[in-house]
Amino acid sequence: MRKAKKFLINTIILTISSSILGFISVSFNVYISNAISNETLGIYQLIMSVYMFSITLATSGINLASTRIISEEFAKKNYSGSKKALKQCIIYSLILGLISATFLFIFAPTVSKFLLHNKINPYIFYIASVSLPFISISSSLNGYFTAIRKASKTATIRFVEQIITIICTVCFFNVFSTNNINYACLSLILGTTIGDIFSFIFSYYLYYIEQKKIISEKKNIENYNKKIFHIAVPVALTSYIRSGLSTIKQMLIPMRLELSGMTCKDALSKYGIINGMVMPIILFPSILINSSCSLLVPEFSDLNTKKYFKRINTQITRIFKITCIFSICIIGILFSFADSLTLAIYNTPNISMFIKILSPLALLIYLDNIVDSILKGLDMQLAVMGVNILDLFVSISFIYFFLPIYGVFGYVLVIFISELLNTSISIFRLKRSTKFKFDFTNWFIKPLFSTIFSSFLVNLFPIGFKNILLKLVFQIILFVIIYILCLIATNCIRTQDLKI
Repeated sequence: MRKAKKFLINTIILTISSSILGFISVSFNVYISNAISNETLGIYQLIMSVYMFSITLATSGINLASTRIISEEFAKKNYSGSKKALKQCIIYSLILGLISATFLFIFAPTVSKFLLHNKINPYIFYIASVSLPFISISSSLNGYFTAIRKASKTATIRFVEQIITIICTVCFFNVFSTNNINYACLSLILGTTIGDIFSFIFSYYLYYIEQKKIISEKKNIENYNKKIFHIAVPVALTSYIRSGLSTIKQMLIPMRLELSGMTCKDALSKYGIINGMVMPIILFPSILINSSCSLLVPEFSDLNTKKYFKRINTQITRIFKITCIFSICIIGILFSFADSLTLAIYNTPNISMFIKILSPLALLIYLDNIVDSILKGLDMQLAVMGVNILDLFVSISFIYFFLPIYGVFGYVLVIFISELLNTSISIFRLKRSTKFKFDFTNWFIKPLFSTIFSSFLVNLFPIGFKNILLKLVFQIILFVIIYILCLIATNCIRTQDLKI
């Protein structure tokens, strides 16, 4: 099987599975937003920002190290070496996971008191700390499955984790009162922790089964610790800075919103609406892009190792074009059907204005994810982290000065400045390194024209569905069909773009 076709098959597997998981995730987020108050949702977002920082401490760099080293050893058919490399990655993961868990456990009371205004009990963080060693080891195992192009394994693990998390959370919601902030957050963290532990158990089981299929030949096996440290440590250090700044950024937002004249409850509610309700809708379609992101790392790493620079440029050009066409289509859908989307998903039109305003972020976010993955595959992961750290410094500065003056719309402006800065610098860095061709007309002008034309035509059609959801689905399908036909008519999509 040609590598391109294998890459396509893995991408299709991840896309389908991610679409299903994304739909489940959005449905679950809707369930959560309806079950708890906006204030509780805002507090939960803050808890998760601290939790994500702890996960960063536990996992940073190890997934990339595992993917890169194991893909190289498999390319050399050194299966014994890949097995030893994974074992050393797991030991590295376990140490980091335990260190991270200890830090979270020790600082839980401080975080609860000073950053969350004593609105939750520290025991929620104690419970969360239990999952960190399991998450860390799972990161190494997932790197292994990515390296050997076993997309089905990764998809299955994610599915099991999410289903168990949802089932456990729903059960805990029925046991504890969701009207109480502590109990609501406890239910969510307990569900997440149990899901993470089961994910580790299932990941290790699949790895054990996979290893039995491989016949290892005795070769001169090197010690991989230096390679692991070379890849993981720089990424980890920059990730710690980035994640720490990101956590400060998230904690600072409601605090600075309060200074604009809002009460603490209103500030947390607005924060919860944008981060917990609006952004998930904007990010949901990115699952179709992100499916290929993890696969791009080993693919471009392989091309870079073999010095296939012309093919690298060709692939980047094709990927950029697909991403831009897809992203601009999503912007059109979000902007045109914002009212219907919020009614169908959350049964309220109150947040549709934010969806319309923030819809252009889709292009920036999706492009940034793709560019970051390509840069990591080209061994420029430090450049990625450097851009992210710069972005966070700028964002924190704007949050500090803008939010007390402009309130929630100041926060919206900061999001745009952050994403525009991050994406622009990343693209500039990639262009300088690879010299790929930038086609403004086919990547932006024609798709934008097609989006405007599609929106205009769809609104002319009298659609008689009384059910809001059925009407919305029909309108989106019609929009996409017209959009694709416009792209074909303007020669934006050509036959050669579809070749593998």
